[in-house]
Amino acid sequence: MSSEGTQNPTDKKIQTAPASSADIHAGSTIMFPPGTVRLEDPDAVASREGIILQPRPTEDPNDPLNWPNWRKYINFGLVSFYVLMVSEFINSAGPTWGPMQKELGFSDEALTASYAIGCACLAIGAVMLVPFALKFGRRPLYLFSSLVQIGVGIWSAKIQNVPDLLLVNAINNIFGALAEVIVQMTIADVFFIHQRGTLNSIYIWFWQISVSLGPFIAGYITTGQGWRWVWWWNAILFGAFFILVCFCYEETKYCTEGSLAPAQPDVEDDSKSAADRPWPASVAVEEGSQHNPYAVRVNYNIPKKTYWQRLALTTTSSSSGGLRTLLSHMYQPIILLTTVPAVAYTALAYGILVATSDVMSTTLSLYMTKPPYTFAPNEIGLMNLSKLVGSTIGTLIVGPVSDTLILWLARRNDGIYEPETRLWSLVPFLPFIPAGALLFGLGLQNGLPWPIIAVALAFFKLGMAPVNSITITYLTDSYQDVIGDALVGVTIVRNAFSTAFIFALDPWIHSVGIQWVLITIVLITTVILSLTGVLIKYGKPFRAHTAERYQRFALLQYKER
Repeated sequence: MSSEGTQNPTDKKIQTAPASSADIHAGSTIMFPPGTVRLEDPDAVASREGIILQPRPTEDPNDPLNWPNWRKYINFGLVSFYVLMVSEFINSAGPTWGPMQKELGFSDEALTASYAIGCACLAIGAVMLVPFALKFGRRPLYLFSSLVQIGVGIWSAKIQNVPDLLLVNAINNIFGALAEVIVQMTIADVFFIHQRGTLNSIYIWFWQISVSLGPFIAGYITTGQGWRWVWWWNAILFGAFFILVCFCYEETKYCTEGSLAPAQPDVEDDSKSAADRPWPASVAVEEGSQHNPYAVRVNYNIPKKTYWQRLALTTTSSSSGGLRTLLSHMYQPIILLTTVPAVAYTALAYGILVATSDVMSTTLSLYMTKPPYTFAPNEIGLMNLSKLVGSTIGTLIVGPVSDTLILWLARRNDGIYEPETRLWSLVPFLPFIPAGALLFGLGLQNGLPWPIIAVALAFFKLGMAPVNSITITYLTDSYQDVIGDALVGVTIVRNAFSTAFIFALDPWIHSVGIQWVLITIVLITTVILSLTGVLIKYGKPFRAHTAERYQRFALLQYKER
């Protein structure tokens, strides 16, 4: 049913509007750089009523943006559990290293190498697998990866030699890399811009919960049941997740053929470059606003999918393309990474922080089992609780604050949202990053009491978690149509940092000591995070400059929204 047709009394009303009330002319449209959208109706008195929904929902009741909240949150809950399991699987090895060394005779170098190989495989895993999520949908990748993780869990529980150790880490991390990309793709599929800060913060929080509690629980399992049971329990839990996804996870990839809601006519001059004519701000507004002249309603004449149709194994559009299109998504992330400043900034900021965290986790496991600490595996796990405290405070504050802040700043900017305004919300958290890392390095080098080490870990996570959450949300808001490829580029750099640092860690520490290793890393981190100010000031011109490239790559995507 057209938006101008007779209203069906059962139709759920969704308000829409052009870029502003001043632009309501036949065939007119406002052009913005990628990511710049109208998020507030300047004519609305109440801010709640004036929120403009971005991206624009269709009139199709099967559109994930039109799902009722309970369906959205069931899906988000399942993918959050996926993040929890994948991250725990990747990060729980530390407490098992000591007993594994005693039983199987593995060297420190072999254990460190297994960790570094895992980081390298995290970098290539997303490149290999995300194109399939773009082509066939998110659901088959969640199912297939969980099956693989069940097998890896069983194999890990039966490790006998170093090749086993290296291979299980490689395979585990190749498929674990999906959690670094596909969950944000799912969030972008289902939720609106003014909700993503909170949802991405919850995603980061679940990741940090497993980073912190995974080793903690693994330490107690190792002490009580033996180190092999850490991996048996992982296999069991992934089996439970597989069953839940089979019957509860609905595909969030949405193909728009024949179901797009009517939009304003496009009258842009074809002689202009894409940089001069970025993106039309045709938008939808939250239910309740009476100030917008156009309305799009959910068309219930479009048949709703049955339960089993919603659980189809794959979802492809008629324009999905062939093998060449699929393979193109394996190199497009590199091009975006090297030519789009927002992608490069997110990759560098995310990468250096995760690499620093990996260095701290690795040295924690190696140093605190020896004098003056001589911690048991479960005591090393307890140290990770301080990470959970820091990341919980950071993520649960920054998500809602950033979503509220962008609406407030959009209101002050005639309703226009610029993605760079999100970056202001992470500024108060930045000082905790160097403070925590330096205190950690000084503490281990000088044998300071363990509570100081715990506080250092909490400080670092208090700064790290908000930066990870906000930078990912900033990138999603800026370049949503290519977010899968962009996030693959981020994971390449993120894991390249970790791989390089972990491989170099042993000789580096032996050469200068853990204190100077952390001082050097903090200096690098400070330089990279200072780019936040550059993006706040120049991010919009950068986005305008990359508009033509963005449009070109967006047209190469599988046809979705």
